[in-house]
Amino acid sequence: MNGFHFLTIWLRNFRVWRKYILSSLIGNLGQPLLFLLAMGYGLGRDIKIIEGLSYLQFIAPGLVASAVMYSAAFETTYGSYTRLSIQKTYEAILITPLGVTDLVLGEIVWAASKGVLAGIIMLAMLPLFGVWPSLWTVALLPVLFLSGLFFAAFGLIMTALATNYDFFNYFTSLVITPLFLFSGIFFSLKTMAPKARLFFELLPLTPTVNLARMFCYGQFQGPWLLQIGGSLLLTSITVWLAIVLLRRRLIQ
Repeated sequence: MNGFHFLTIWLRNFRVWRKYILSSLIGNLGQPLLFLLAMGYGLGRDIKIIEGLSYLQFIAPGLVASAVMYSAAFETTYGSYTRLSIQKTYEAILITPLGVTDLVLGEIVWAASKGVLAGIIMLAMLPLFGVWPSLWTVALLPVLFLSGLFFAAFGLIMTALATNYDFFNYFTSLVITPLFLFSGIFFSLKTMAPKARLFFELLPLTPTVNLARMFCYGQFQGPWLLQIGGSLLLTSITVWLAIVLLRRRLIQ
């Protein structure tokens, strides 16, 4: 890798993405927005205040975090696998001076960028539902980008291991969906039994959900700096593993 050559991959993916931007955004934002409407306005009317917030206010930041997860992970699974196996884009890229590390970093940063965009759109739509984030929300964007990097790298690891598209059904059903349901988006982890709470707090989406809630309302509590540090370490390990596995897949 030389300098920031991985940005060439980012630019290439951006130019392709512009052709189907609308369908891409609808696909990534559809589920979080529907849950915000159904759970916030529907079920939320029958739920009492949680941690000083209405139920709609409580779930909104977590759904922003989930939008980042879905967008980043799906880009480096279905999108990257298509470029790897169907279009043979990766083979063409590796004929150029770019290496595997450039390729992996470009794919990951591109997917994280899409994730942050999905998060920003979700944040921008919250006032339409009566949820008004604080000015601290601007500081949330680097946290969302970090989360996007992790899930993009995680998705690329799955792509490096996949043999067909059906493989991603396991990833979605056994990883992404449980993270969506059990990372503290829809219920307070403080109400859980100690052992269960510890398990849920160790899930990779949980710190982002907690931080999103803190920054959205400017209410900082708990070891939030430790959560950022832990997420940074986990992301670094995941990115490294994605490079190792994809290199093994491409160079045999």
